[in-house]
Amino acid sequence: MSQPRQPKSSKPAEVQQGKPKAVASKSGPVQPSRVKAAQRVEARSAVSIPFVIGVTVVLLVAVVAVALFSVPSSAVKPQATVVDGIAVFPSPVRGHKDGTLAYDENPPVGGIHNPSWQNCGIYGQPVGKELGVHSLEHGAIWITYQPGIAASELEQLRQLTRGSNYRLLSPSPSIASPIVASAWGYQLKIDRADDSRLASFLKRYEQNPHGPEPGAACSGGQGQPEV
Repeated sequence: MSQPRQPKSSKPAEVQQGKPKAVASKSGPVQPSRVKAAQRVEARSAVSIPFVIGVTVVLLVAVVAVALFSVPSSAVKPQATVVDGIAVFPSPVRGHKDGTLAYDENPPVGGIHNPSWQNCGIYGQPVGKELGVHSLEHGAIWITYQPGIAASELEQLRQLTRGSNYRLLSPSPSIASPIVASAWGYQLKIDRADDSRLASFLKRYEQNPHGPEPGAACSGGQGQPEV
């Protein structure tokens, strides 16, 4: 006589101890080794993303630093030494007006002035302030002196004035110092013509690139300077 058949159990077979159970997906069961590999990739990605961001930031900073500090030497204009004792008058007002005008400084260092300018050169008589200021606007240096200075001092001033077509020399009885050098927005008062600061002032502020009209004419205006 045959033995009766045992009914099939609806319970799944038990997984052997120590072996992970495969995970099923739409495309079939995923092997445990593939699961571990994916976990390792995710771990490496979590570490590498901040590292990549940090390296990128460092490279960007380096590029900006090179761009800022790698300026060709030919593009940098050397600056003359700052002159001690100068008075600075920031942004003098500009404009043209006929007639006699009043100025706060003596000699003036800028301001409203006549439409014409004083031709640069050496003068034995005082020069109109309204014309001299216009010469300053064109980048000239105006050297004024008290009429009573020694002949040797005056000759030194004349020699300095002859050194450039943008220098104006004239006496001025009303100035408080023996010699005053003026540029647009700057002024230096000295006692002697051999003061080394005078040459430095001329070098730094004649045709000052920050002035209103550097390079504009200092001839073709008014006045007949000495030859």
